[in-house]
Amino acid sequence: MSIGLFAVVALAGGAGAGARWIVDVALGRVLRARFPWAILLINVTGSFALGVVTGASAALDAAVIAAVGTGLLGGYTTFSTVAVESVLLWERRQRRLFWANVLGTAAAALAAAALGVLAGSVAAGTVLG
Repeated sequence: MSIGLFAVVALAGGAGAGARWIVDVALGRVLRARFPWAILLINVTGSFALGVVTGASAALDAAVIAAVGTGLLGGYTTFSTVAVESVLLWERRQRRLFWANVLGTAAAALAAAALGVLAGSVAAGTVLG
Protein backbone atom coordinates (compact mmCIF):
# COMPACT_ATOMS: atom_id res chain seq x y z
CA MET A 1 0.00 0.00 0.00
CA SER A 2 1.37 3.38 -0.95
CA ILE A 3 1.64 6.28 1.48
CA GLY A 4 -0.96 8.15 -0.58
CA LEU A 5 -3.49 5.32 -0.40
CA PHE A 6 -2.78 4.92 3.31
CA ALA A 7 -3.56 8.61 3.80
CA VAL A 8 -6.79 8.33 1.78
CA VAL A 9 -7.95 5.29 3.79
CA ALA A 10 -7.11 7.05 7.06
CA LEU A 11 -8.94 10.24 6.04
CA ALA A 12 -11.93 8.23 4.83
CA GLY A 13 -11.95 6.36 8.15
CA GLY A 14 -12.05 9.66 9.99
CA ALA A 15 -14.89 10.87 7.78
CA GLY A 16 -16.81 7.64 8.44
CA ALA A 17 -16.32 7.97 12.20
CA GLY A 18 -17.48 11.59 12.00
CA ALA A 19 -20.56 10.58 10.04
CA ARG A 20 -21.32 7.88 12.62
CA TRP A 21 -21.08 10.40 15.43
CA ILE A 22 -23.40 12.83 13.63
CA VAL A 23 -26.01 10.14 12.95
CA ASP A 24 -25.75 8.76 16.49
CA VAL A 25 -26.13 12.17 18.15
CA ALA A 26 -28.90 13.36 15.81
CA LEU A 27 -30.97 10.20 16.13
CA GLY A 28 -30.25 9.93 19.84
CA ARG A 29 -31.78 13.35 20.36
CA VAL A 30 -34.85 12.47 18.32
CA LEU A 31 -35.46 8.94 19.60
CA ARG A 32 -34.52 9.21 23.29
CA ALA A 33 -35.02 5.47 23.60
CA ARG A 34 -33.75 2.84 26.00
CA PHE A 35 -32.71 0.79 22.98
CA PRO A 36 -29.66 1.85 20.89
CA TRP A 37 -31.63 2.38 17.65
CA ALA A 38 -29.12 4.81 16.19
CA ILE A 39 -26.23 2.34 16.44
CA LEU A 40 -28.43 -0.40 14.96
CA LEU A 41 -29.29 1.85 12.01
CA ILE A 42 -25.65 2.80 11.52
CA ASN A 43 -24.48 -0.82 11.47
CA VAL A 44 -27.29 -2.00 9.19
CA THR A 45 -26.79 0.81 6.66
CA GLY A 46 -23.03 0.39 6.84
CA SER A 47 -23.34 -3.36 6.30
CA PHE A 48 -25.58 -2.78 3.30
CA ALA A 49 -23.15 -0.25 1.83
CA LEU A 50 -20.17 -2.57 2.37
CA GLY A 51 -22.18 -5.33 0.71
CA VAL A 52 -22.71 -3.07 -2.30
CA VAL A 53 -18.98 -2.36 -2.50
CA THR A 54 -18.22 -6.07 -2.18
CA GLY A 55 -20.80 -7.05 -4.77
CA ALA A 56 -19.50 -4.46 -7.20
CA SER A 57 -15.83 -5.13 -6.45
CA ALA A 58 -15.17 -6.70 -9.87
CA ALA A 59 -16.00 -3.34 -11.43
CA LEU A 60 -14.16 -1.18 -8.87
CA ASP A 61 -10.54 -0.16 -8.53
CA ALA A 62 -8.75 -1.66 -5.53
CA ALA A 63 -7.99 1.83 -4.20
CA VAL A 64 -11.70 2.72 -4.24
CA ILE A 65 -12.52 -0.50 -2.40
CA ALA A 66 -9.86 0.28 0.22
CA ALA A 67 -10.95 3.90 0.66
CA VAL A 68 -14.69 3.25 0.77
CA GLY A 69 -14.83 -0.25 2.24
CA THR A 70 -11.98 -0.23 4.73
CA GLY A 71 -11.77 3.51 5.38
CA LEU A 72 -15.18 5.15 5.16
CA LEU A 73 -17.38 2.19 6.08
CA GLY A 74 -14.88 0.79 8.56
CA GLY A 75 -15.01 4.11 10.37
CA TYR A 76 -18.77 4.43 10.02
CA THR A 77 -19.78 1.02 11.40
CA THR A 78 -19.17 0.22 15.03
CA PHE A 79 -19.72 -3.25 16.33
CA SER A 80 -17.64 -2.43 19.40
CA THR A 81 -20.37 0.02 20.41
CA VAL A 82 -22.92 -2.78 20.00
CA ALA A 83 -20.89 -4.77 22.50
CA VAL A 84 -20.72 -1.90 24.99
CA GLU A 85 -24.42 -1.05 24.61
CA SER A 86 -25.27 -4.73 25.07
CA VAL A 87 -23.22 -4.99 28.26
CA LEU A 88 -24.93 -1.87 29.60
CA LEU A 89 -28.36 -3.35 28.83
CA TRP A 90 -27.34 -6.55 30.62
CA GLU A 91 -26.08 -4.62 33.65
CA ARG A 92 -29.41 -2.73 33.80
CA ARG A 93 -31.12 -6.13 33.82
CA GLN A 94 -32.84 -5.37 30.53
CA ARG A 95 -32.39 -8.89 29.24
CA ARG A 96 -34.92 -8.71 26.40
CA LEU A 97 -33.34 -5.53 25.08
CA PHE A 98 -29.90 -7.12 25.46
CA TRP A 99 -30.89 -10.12 23.31
CA ALA A 100 -32.76 -7.92 20.84
CA ASN A 101 -29.63 -5.80 20.43
CA VAL A 102 -27.19 -8.71 20.10
CA LEU A 103 -29.28 -10.97 17.89
CA GLY A 104 -31.17 -8.20 16.09
CA THR A 105 -27.99 -6.38 15.10
CA ALA A 106 -26.35 -9.57 13.86
CA ALA A 107 -29.40 -10.71 11.87
CA ALA A 108 -30.20 -7.29 10.42
CA ALA A 109 -26.57 -6.53 9.51
CA LEU A 110 -26.11 -9.92 7.83
CA ALA A 111 -29.35 -9.54 5.87
CA ALA A 112 -28.41 -5.99 4.86
CA ALA A 113 -24.95 -7.12 3.75
CA ALA A 114 -26.45 -9.93 1.65
CA LEU A 115 -28.88 -7.51 0.00
CA GLY A 116 -26.01 -5.10 -0.58
CA VAL A 117 -23.90 -7.78 -2.26
CA LEU A 118 -26.84 -8.59 -4.53
CA ALA A 119 -27.44 -4.91 -5.32
CA GLY A 120 -23.73 -4.34 -6.00
CA SER A 121 -23.57 -7.41 -8.21
CA VAL A 122 -26.57 -6.21 -10.20
CA ALA A 123 -25.05 -2.75 -10.54
CA ALA A 124 -21.74 -4.22 -11.72
CA GLY A 125 -23.43 -6.70 -14.01
CA THR A 126 -21.91 -9.69 -12.25
CA VAL A 127 -25.00 -11.32 -10.69
CA LEU A 128 -24.35 -14.96 -9.94
CA GLY A 129 -21.48 -14.99 -12.25
